[in-house]
Amino acid sequence: MINEPSLAPRDFGWIEVICGGMFSGKTEELIRRAKRAHIAGQNVVVVKPAIDKRYSDTEVVSHNETALPSILVDTADQIVLLTGNAKVVCIDEAQFFDSRIVDVVNSLANDKKRVIVAGLDMDFEGKPFGPMPYLLAVAEFVTKLHAVCSESGAMANFSQRVVDNTNTVLVGEYDAYEPRARHCFRPSVDSRRGKPIRPFTKPKIETEPEENQKVED
Repeated sequence: MINEPSLAPRDFGWIEVICGGMFSGKTEELIRRAKRAHIAGQNVVVVKPAIDKRYSDTEVVSHNETALPSILVDTADQIVLLTGNAKVVCIDEAQFFDSRIVDVVNSLANDKKRVIVAGLDMDFEGKPFGPMPYLLAVAEFVTKLHAVCSESGAMANFSQRVVDNTNTVLVGEYDAYEPRARHCFRPSVDSRRGKPIRPFTKPKIETEPEENQKVED
């Protein structure tokens, strides 16, 4: 269930956290909510940590390539300085910030802003990731999304690392991670079990040769 407070009053702020594993659609959901707020005439600012430059330096981009303009920030405190006039503040990849992000998010919400935060709730070892548990605790609204397990096809909420690297922070995509269900999750590093995810392609529409087509009178 998508827990979005679309009917909440506008005279106070609150915090929404969108969490889940890799490839579960967290950024896509953040973009969807940001676009809805923009359509409603609200001033929306989107930020992401400077470490995340996988797709773009100037946009928040989901795995399916939907995007919104964003601001890169080095520290959580910069978010306050850059969002003074915003009614809605969207923060992607929150797990990469330090513990200051919790105070910053609370401060923004106390300043009557709607704060939408997206991030991984667990790291590659299946442990709570950085400040995410604290953000989940202080949020009024929490949405947990799931991917599809690359090995079993079941519901996946773990991010399986499939490259030989044990650093906690490893910004990667399909080359480094697979979504896995609990019974398929093998921390900390496992070999690739699923097939690479192929992009959608335009379906071919077969038509009859002209000589076989009937001509109507």
